[in-house]
Amino acid sequence: MEKRKACWPKRNIPRMWSMLSYAGEKRVPNAEDPFASSWPTYFFGRDEQGRFLDPEGNVVSFEIRSPSAGIDFAGKQLEIVKETLNNLTNRQKKIATYWGTGPATKQWTPIIDILITTYNIAAPQAARILAAVQGALNDAFVIAWHFKFRWQIARPNQFDQNLATFLCTPRHPSYPAGHAVIAGCAEVVLSYYFQADQERLNQLARQCAISRLYGGVHYPVDLREGLRLGRQIGRIVVEQLRQQYDINQSQIDYPILVSKDPPLPPPPFKQVIPFFGSMKCTSKTMDTCECW
Repeated sequence: MEKRKACWPKRNIPRMWSMLSYAGEKRVPNAEDPFASSWPTYFFGRDEQGRFLDPEGNVVSFEIRSPSAGIDFAGKQLEIVKETLNNLTNRQKKIATYWGTGPATKQWTPIIDILITTYNIAAPQAARILAAVQGALNDAFVIAWHFKFRWQIARPNQFDQNLATFLCTPRHPSYPAGHAVIAGCAEVVLSYYFQADQERLNQLARQCAISRLYGGVHYPVDLREGLRLGRQIGRIVVEQLRQQYDINQSQIDYPILVSKDPPLPPPPFKQVIPFFGSMKCTSKTMDTCECW
């Protein structure tokens, strides 16, 4: 009897984040805070359908490109990730490690503190700035997780099971990049208070975002669209802050217009707040792959 040639189906191949294992692992990943998109927000409302609302009660149309709009994650985007990993410089490795140590908010916390200290912000105003920025970042995470788990875009090392990343791949879908969303939001809200340092904050946001490409854990479109989404969230937050007044109907916030050149890190690429957590990966990385 003539043997049939093995014929593997070309369709219905799992493409979602929750259906593919990471390179070097045998099981699909366990989701990190998969229901974070349902958490309470500080600056955004919700309607009965779970849609996000602005302060006037209007449904927010978020500025993020739909994955169905011709984004080739498993093709062109993945090739850029692989090319980047193949040509990593020492500086790029330092950038990836610095911003990739701890949660996405970790490196922004000392930036806020240094700004407050540099400009000798009074205690009540300092607390207001901290609350505004951290509240905005909370909302940015909630919204980012909404899109991540709605679209379930697989990570680079899921589409390529031989891919060894520089950093550990996080346990949530790829698009958009959480670091980029957080960075864009932090940039806009902090620039509202510290307008004189807007250019430096923009540089830090862009560096934070691209660090995820250097780490091999995100596609370039994750970063670009993540920054755009985060900045939109930041603008909505800032608009609410601008409309807040004290009992005398005086505006509460007065942006800093003259820079004192605050020493915002990095460089140096050394953790301002020590990190005591584990950085051990179970997925394939450049340190564990013999081919690197």
